Amino acid sequence: MPEAPTVVAPPRAAARATTLVIGCGALGRELLALVRRNGLDEVEVRCLPAGLHNRPERIAAAVDERIRAARGRYRTIFVAYGDCGTGGALDRVLATHGVERLPGAHCYEIYAGADAFARLADEEPGTFYLTDFLARSFERLVIEGLGLDRHPELRPLYFARYRRLVYLSQRDDPELLELARRAAARLGLAFEHRPTGYGDLEPAIAALRPPGPVPAAVAGATVGPGIAVAGRG
Repeated sequence: MPEAPTVVAPPRAAARATTLVIGCGALGRELLALVRRNGLDEVEVRCLPAGLHNRPERIAAAVDERIRAARGRYRTIFVAYGDCGTGGALDRVLATHGVERLPGAHCYEIYAGADAFARLADEEPGTFYLTDFLARSFERLVIEGLGLDRHPELRPLYFARYRRLVYLSQRDDPELLELARRAAARLGLAFEHRPTGYGDLEPAIAALRPPGPVPAAVAGATVGPGIAVAGRG
């Protein structure tokens, strides 16, 4: 059954959205925090289900559908995804619409920064990564998503090439840190914690502030709730 959109928080009632961010559900809380931090009342964020993390072959088509549905209602559309395992399919979709996305291959690189992530990968190619979202959602997306709750004997098969788990944290949260430690123990991996904050996500979202007056056609548009995140997490 598909995950239904859940409204997290609208912008100020008087605000008119002129920019739409189509985001990954795994970035939903962080996108909301950055929109608020930067006072971007004109930015509306709507996220696709975070479960697409496990089905990257569906991401490009889902984003394409959202862009087509939003055409004519916003001055700017931005996609808050990396390539995220689409093998270039997402970039091909975005090229047809003239829409930009986050720089980087995936959220781990976006949070850590390209150079730092490359060093992590060079240090230990067999690394499993968690973010704040994935630490919260580990049981649902990893254990249940891979069927390890029903077939724990598959864990050595799935994770035979992994040696460590690196938690890239966005916030200083002792509860999430403990969840990440437990996840590493559950997978039988060495644990490392690398605080990253929002990394390259913050400047990308801050840059969405409109440079000038809102076109009349957009200013008169009717839009829905300001911030919506599909799925749980």
